Amino acid sequence: MTLSRVQPPPLLILTLVVHWSQPVCVDVPSATEAVLGERMKLTCISCMKREEVRSTTIVDWYYAPNEQSKIRILQYKDGRPKVVQGPWHGRLTWNGSVDLQDISISIVGVTYNDTGTYFCQVFRQFEFDYFTPSITNTKKIELRVKAKASQDTTALYSEIMMYVLLVFLTLWLLVEMVYCYRKISRSDEQAQDAVTNYLAIPSEHKDNSAVPVTE
Repeated sequence: MTLSRVQPPPLLILTLVVHWSQPVCVDVPSATEAVLGERMKLTCISCMKREEVRSTTIVDWYYAPNEQSKIRILQYKDGRPKVVQGPWHGRLTWNGSVDLQDISISIVGVTYNDTGTYFCQVFRQFEFDYFTPSITNTKKIELRVKAKASQDTTALYSEIMMYVLLVFLTLWLLVEMVYCYRKISRSDEQAQDAVTNYLAIPSEHKDNSAVPVTE
């Protein structure tokens, strides 16, 4: 009896490939140091555990110059962002993704007045068959504005270590070259001394040393 191997249908293979190639959501912290006059991105990631579930998402961005006040500066609702009238009007851009897991914004032309605390608040209402649960997440970003970008200490340390390593390897190579040169020179001197000593032996001693001893 011959058993034939059952091939999976092409649609199933395509479905598996598409499912495995879906991007993975990773929650990363936002940068907190802005440069005066430059563009600054405030990163806010809100990952969904079940992306296949339909949901209604509303995103609110707030600015808090101090602990007592909190001003809404942008709202994303009904598929489009809306910047609230005020100092940020015309200076905020929406950098969110289509699936609304990345709900970041950017500030164009940063000023010193942009220094302060920002809140990223996302409200999701999930749509199931018999109930509609909701969840609200809030993230806090402390932004500081500087006249010039500060140098990355990690890059500085890496550069210093690279130069130190290069100097160490150069010195080690130099020591190895000197050692090998002295070793070769010493071997040449020993060989030269052996030849000189051999030539200094009288000829009769050389002949006697070559005659075999017989009883």
